[in-house]
Amino acid sequence: MRGVNRVMLIGNLGKDPDIQFLEGNIGVAKFSLATTETYKDRSGKLISQTEWHTVVLWRGLAELAQKYLHRGSLVYIEGRLKTRSWEDKDGNKKFATEIVGDNLIMLDKRNEGGSSLPGFDNFDGPSGGETDIPPAADDAGPERLPF
Repeated sequence: MRGVNRVMLIGNLGKDPDIQFLEGNIGVAKFSLATTETYKDRSGKLISQTEWHTVVLWRGLAELAQKYLHRGSLVYIEGRLKTRSWEDKDGNKKFATEIVGDNLIMLDKRNEGGSSLPGFDNFDGPSGGETDIPPAADDAGPERLPF
């Protein structure tokens, strides 16, 4: 039986995409993506939990990301999980799991101001001990949903 390696995320960019061009002018963009789940605990208090993902886009999608995406952009990413391993300078084995995207849909509304998400201008992205939680996609209103 064949396996399935498929990931679908809706979230906000934690920083502007970082793009590099490899030999042969092949573009590769990398950025962090925050997905936030909000629920009520037993006492009725609203709890938000944010997960951070590293997204990698290749070729045309990388160039699209560089041109149109910025910190705070709301996007739908579809792709697959890929785990890389390497040795650091001390010989320790390191691992990173990334989402290699093959489909990207920009979900931001266009407006005349710079930011498309209210309250997201001061968001600094992942800092290790995240205290600033980006708005959840479902907090933005039904007009932002992709379906």
